[in-house]
Amino acid sequence: MRSRIMGCVSRPLATAPLAAGGLIAGYAVAVATGSRPLGGVVLAVFGVTCAALWLRRDGRRTAAMLTGAGLLAFAGSHVLGLIIGAWPAVLVVAAGAGALCWRVSDTRHLG
Repeated sequence: MRSRIMGCVSRPLATAPLAAGGLIAGYAVAVATGSRPLGGVVLAVFGVTCAALWLRRDGRRTAAMLTGAGLLAFAGSHVLGLIIGAWPAVLVVAAGAGALCWRVSDTRHLG
């Protein structure tokens, strides 16, 4: 069933906005609800979606590298947040993660 769902996409899907949006949405949900675990679930859903797309179209190595970069961005936002504030830190790492995803994966499939 999963391959059927993934097979329904008629054109390549950009992962850069998903990766960046997942970091932003995860933090927004955590702030809005006061529940960090719920924000983590939102972040995880976006992350797993991206990882599945990368694995399918780019292979294990690229999927592992981009997933690791996303986890590093998440951790880095906590450290950077101590310096520049939480929201600016989330936006900076989201932009960086999105740019990396675009450069490494999306440009190869979207032109």
